[in-house]
Amino acid sequence: MFVLLLVLIVVLFGLGFLHPLWWVAAAVLLFGATRYGRDRGGGWIRGDGSDLGDYRDYQERRDRQDRWERRYSRQNRARWRREDRRDHERGG
Repeated sequence: MFVLLLVLIVVLFGLGFLHPLWWVAAAVLLFGATRYGRDRGGGWIRGDGSDLGDYRDYQERRDRQDRWERRYSRQNRARWRREDRRDHERGG
């Protein structure tokens, strides 16, 4: 889709040398693709990932990291060491 849109814009720009109205058409098409494609969640200018999706991924990673840190914080360290020591003694 991106390639076809790019070819269409280039063709319209080339036709603009014959009649300036084609430049206007190319500019409108380019503006529409960049502006309205973004509002719909991932226009062609963004590629396959949108900024909103990147932010959601960031939030999920941050939340997982926060849960991990809460779970394995200092207050639980002693308990985990005891359990690790017991596991090591059982296995060896």
